[in-house]
Amino acid sequence: MNRSAVFEIRVICNPADTDRVTTVLSGVFATGAVRQYPTRDGERTRLYVTADHRPAPGPWPTPDEAYKHAPSIISEIGWTTHTVAAAECFTELERDYYLRKAALLDRIALLDEPDGPHSDATETAEAAALYLLDMDQPGVICDPRAYVRQQYAHWATHH
Repeated sequence: MNRSAVFEIRVICNPADTDRVTTVLSGVFATGAVRQYPTRDGERTRLYVTADHRPAPGPWPTPDEAYKHAPSIISEIGWTTHTVAAAECFTELERDYYLRKAALLDRIALLDEPDGPHSDATETAEAAALYLLDMDQPGVICDPRAYVRQQYAHWATHH
């Protein structure tokens, strides 16, 4: 899934902040050359930059590779249910919760995909994957479920 699109960013800032703003933009986006002009009042600077979303780093494991050592789906349902039930209301949970939940929903959707790409399980897995992707790397455009598999495979080898 490639949803990448080149776009133009305009920033108006104090001249002393131009290097910092440029550094932050190039850290978040794949940027072209920055064009710099004074504002009409001459007190601030206008920065124009062409940008594209940075792709998440590969490689993309297959579902079998990503979930090779995963606990059973039933076990993961129990873990996610227990974790959310034990948390206080409106508590932001640790990243591991969102990763394991997204992986669980991806695994369930993989079982359900013969029903089509628009099944409830597939849409739910996609939403959980997008949440994790946005939490980890806002603005990155890639296949969210592939990202979950990559992150889960990495997490599983280190836990």
